[in-house]
Amino acid sequence: MGGAACYCKKGGTDMLSRLRNASPAVVFVVLMGIVSLFADMTHEGARSIYGAYLPLLGASATALGFATGFGECIGYALRLATGIIADKTKHYWGMTMLGYGVNMVAIPFLALVPENGWFWACLLIILERTGKAIRQPAKNTLLSFAATRVGVGKAFAVQEFLDQIGAFLGPVFLFGILWFKSDAEPRTAYALCFAALGIPALLTMAWLFLARRHFPDPGHFEEAGARQNSGANRSGFLLYIFGIMFFALGFVDFPLITLHVSRQNVIQGDALPLLYALAMLADAFAALLFGWLYDRFRFKTLIFSGLMAAFFPIFVFCSASLGSILVGVALWGIGMGAQESILKAAVVTLTSKEKRSTNFGIFESCFGLSWFLGSWLMGWLYDMQPAYLAAFSVAAQLCALPLYLGVSMKNRP
Repeated sequence: MGGAACYCKKGGTDMLSRLRNASPAVVFVVLMGIVSLFADMTHEGARSIYGAYLPLLGASATALGFATGFGECIGYALRLATGIIADKTKHYWGMTMLGYGVNMVAIPFLALVPENGWFWACLLIILERTGKAIRQPAKNTLLSFAATRVGVGKAFAVQEFLDQIGAFLGPVFLFGILWFKSDAEPRTAYALCFAALGIPALLTMAWLFLARRHFPDPGHFEEAGARQNSGANRSGFLLYIFGIMFFALGFVDFPLITLHVSRQNVIQGDALPLLYALAMLADAFAALLFGWLYDRFRFKTLIFSGLMAAFFPIFVFCSASLGSILVGVALWGIGMGAQESILKAAVVTLTSKEKRSTNFGIFESCFGLSWFLGSWLMGWLYDMQPAYLAAFSVAAQLCALPLYLGVSMKNRP
């Protein structure tokens, strides 16, 4: 009896000790999530009006497509280099703050572009994506240090949840400004929107400096020993990279969904942003769910989430009913939530601390390249027949599942 009491007392003390130790890691995860909330409010708000603003500056559809497409390509391709640099220099905070600084300066400066200054606007859009490329591997690495203490799935899920709340609030914030200034000249109203985005941009940097001040060395979270990465192996990581490339190859970019829905006249044009809002809400809550499941079931969660989301193109592109399209958009959001949470969490599980930023760079560059190629190919297939796009998308996503299964088998506890 005394032994049992002693054991319970010791167990309770150990639990309290673990909670006290975990608390700073939780605070750091939430702080970085708030940074992401305001950052996404800034750049997702901006992205929601690029298509309307640039033509007012004299940009053609070709120029707009090049700026946004090339910006995304740069934003992903450079992450391999910036990930390697972050690991070599160990300046994770420096690169994170530099990248966010470039991000947050470029967007408000769009308000200052003169009439017919579409070229400068395109450069600022590309610069904003370059900023994300600079910061992303280093920022994910900083988060991963605390994630090993609180649970990698939960940490990246909280990050994605707050991220998508910002992505939802940004366009809503600008909708309010445009409604309030509905009688203004369009270019002036949109310029005011970009200037107003300077507010969440400043809040982004303020919260980032706060996180840096209170946690100058987040690496100690992992060193202090929560749990060392016993699953790191090169073959498992390569298998995983091939899996996420198939997933990205078949994952339809949302503008193609809105194009199809508008052509089908299922939803009025001014209500199309609500579709994106639905997807973002599904994304946010799916990230929380799958993050919790990942910490319990590891790579099996990838298979489940992939299977759940893979069939969204059938609902969207093979039916003209509103109900079917709404189901498909919600499933798209679930797939996006998995992409932004547990796919990143898996990188932490599969790689060592010393090379994690490099591996995040490899992950994001390969994902971005496949998504770019898949978007181009599926656009071509859509012009031929929407059903061809749906078939390719489902097949490519399903091809990822055996590879996820292989990773799971290689990394059994």
